[in-house]
Amino acid sequence: MRELVVEADGGSRGNPGPAGYGAVVLDPATGETLAEAAEYIGVATNNVAEYKGLIAGLRAVAALEPDAAVRVRMDSKLVVEQMSGRWKIKHPDMKPLAAEAARVLPAGRVRYEWIPRERNKHADRLANEAMDAGKRGEQWTPSARDASAARRAAAPPPSGPPGDAAAGAARARAALTSATNTPTGGLPATGLPAAGPSPATASAPSPVPAPDTLWPVEADATPDPGVTPAPAEPADPVPDRGLTSHPGVTSGPGLTSDPGVALNPAEPAGPVPDPAPVGAAPQEPARTGAVPEQDAEPGAGPEPAPGPAGTVSPTRAGSQGPADGAVRRAGPAPDLSAPATFVLLRHGETALTPEKRFSGSGGSDPELSEAGRRQAAAVADALAARGTIRHVVSSPLLRCRQTAETVAARLGLDVAVEPGLRETDFGAWEGLTFAEVRERHPEDLDAWLASPKAAPTGGGESFAAVTRRVAAARDRLAAAHAGRTVLLVSHVTPIKTLVRLALGAPPESLFKMDLSAASLSAVAYYADGNASVRLLNDTSHLRR
Repeated sequence: MRELVVEADGGSRGNPGPAGYGAVVLDPATGETLAEAAEYIGVATNNVAEYKGLIAGLRAVAALEPDAAVRVRMDSKLVVEQMSGRWKIKHPDMKPLAAEAARVLPAGRVRYEWIPRERNKHADRLANEAMDAGKRGEQWTPSARDASAARRAAAPPPSGPPGDAAAGAARARAALTSATNTPTGGLPATGLPAAGPSPATASAPSPVPAPDTLWPVEADATPDPGVTPAPAEPADPVPDRGLTSHPGVTSGPGLTSDPGVALNPAEPAGPVPDPAPVGAAPQEPARTGAVPEQDAEPGAGPEPAPGPAGTVSPTRAGSQGPADGAVRRAGPAPDLSAPATFVLLRHGETALTPEKRFSGSGGSDPELSEAGRRQAAAVADALAARGTIRHVVSSPLLRCRQTAETVAARLGLDVAVEPGLRETDFGAWEGLTFAEVRERHPEDLDAWLASPKAAPTGGGESFAAVTRRVAAARDRLAAAHAGRTVLLVSHVTPIKTLVRLALGAPPESLFKMDLSAASLSAVAYYADGNASVRLLNDTSHLRR
């Protein structure tokens, strides 16, 4: 008896929201695509869409070869376990769908296997194509994309040392996108075999990503392990860290200044030195007022890597990366699996924001102002229109939780809390303006501006300590949300730190980024250690 493989997926942009499914029938001996099916199904949940994708895939097998044995591969643990009989089906919407799937082919000829999301890219792509078509008011039709390229993209990620911050993976992904496509057979939206192959087309990647490609469209219904749901009110709220900023204002990590006024008086006297080669001993920089190159405290270990795969390794041949100047060694092919994409949202304004006061995790933990609540509503509308966020994670501080809850309610999601996303503890500077700190603690302020190892007056938190805490949170979240798009609601310093580490930039770069209230940034993290900054300080949703 011949065996065929069905890979199926479904997704909902809102859960419930605009939904679609995709399914592909493969010959396991050759890897050939025998049939594709996809459909936009209107407003539904992720799980409903996944079940409908399974049904479409099984019906495609029945139409192609009704006597075949079938191995179903899906990244939905729920569907696989329920259809295998190991989990009970309790939800009333799932019961008729599971029964319908069981009737398509005899149960003895169908077995189910869970696969990681990165190995289900073909079906995932079809589901997203169907949802995109529905957004345009159209039905899905087979694309001209090369099916063999889709299978290559779904292969397990290569092993080996992590690469540079972005260059190698970016070039490889662009090469994959622009490769000449070959015809593939397909299924129309009805699930019946196509009459013939669809014509191939090729397109070169655009040098500037369109708005909808700044972070990927993806669908995933798997619950997120390892993150504790946010309580309605934490028993002991942690105060916020960082000074607030406004559009067009030069700001340091958690600081703001008036337009045109540089906030950091200790600006480097000369150019910032290149990062040391990988493996080299850290060099103590000249004390010219610049933040030192190494921001780890004594005995704290090396600077965290750009991405969550460990320490920075040599760059790949021909790439530009943080080890530029070191001897380059060729490495393995870059990872092409779906990244963990963090959409980074700074909380909305509080009463302290327009007054430009230090507001960290050691102060009063202020709530959103009326302006901040309007900003949260505006960003919620913008993210709902995109329909890409699958999970919402927040700092434990009140203003972030209020912002996150506004967005999550609009998206139909829950909020989880990650303590590592809280702001810097500014010690005795909490609630003061920069000028007031300069007047009361001039020596401590100079030391803080000159070194990431220096802490604010009164036992606050150094930027070196914040960096280690944020990097650890990044690693936990990237592992828990591999292949998904996640909204992280945080503060000035943690967001700038994530961007800085992704770029492989030195600590003083924190003083060279502006981050407005309720702004959006985005960073993608790949399994091989690459990181790609997709967006920084976008406030377009606040100007509509």
